[in-house]
Amino acid sequence: MTTTVVIDRILSTQAERVWAAIEAIGGLDRWFPIIDVCRVEGEGEGAGRVMTLAGGAGEMRDRIVEIARVNRRLRYQRTHHPFPFSDYFGTVEIFEVGPHASRLVWTVRFEAAPESEAAMRDLVHNAISDGVEGLEREMVAGAA
Repeated sequence: MTTTVVIDRILSTQAERVWAAIEAIGGLDRWFPIIDVCRVEGEGEGAGRVMTLAGGAGEMRDRIVEIARVNRRLRYQRTHHPFPFSDYFGTVEIFEVGPHASRLVWTVRFEAAPESEAAMRDLVHNAISDGVEGLEREMVAGAA
């Protein structure tokens, strides 16, 4: 069953600053409580992102599929993870809202068996929401 999770938030920081953080590919261990360590292998499109999960829950690996600077869009494919889903693709888009505000839209699509779909949808929604909040905290703190 195909599941789509969308996190759509207005952030109180400039779109270019948010995009610079997203485009850098790494840093997820600073924003996401579920991630203990995040390291990047390579750079730009085709780079890998390796994340060690908190509490010894395993490892996740992403491949960066697209970095569209003009559109402020990053797309990635999750190639390895310990969760009961497959075909995981994420897209992060940043839009300018005003001189000191931006809109972040983080969309994830994945396949999950019917018996695990609700739990995986909630896990992904909560993890991405926590990460977006962590990103905004870092952006606001860095602006001070």
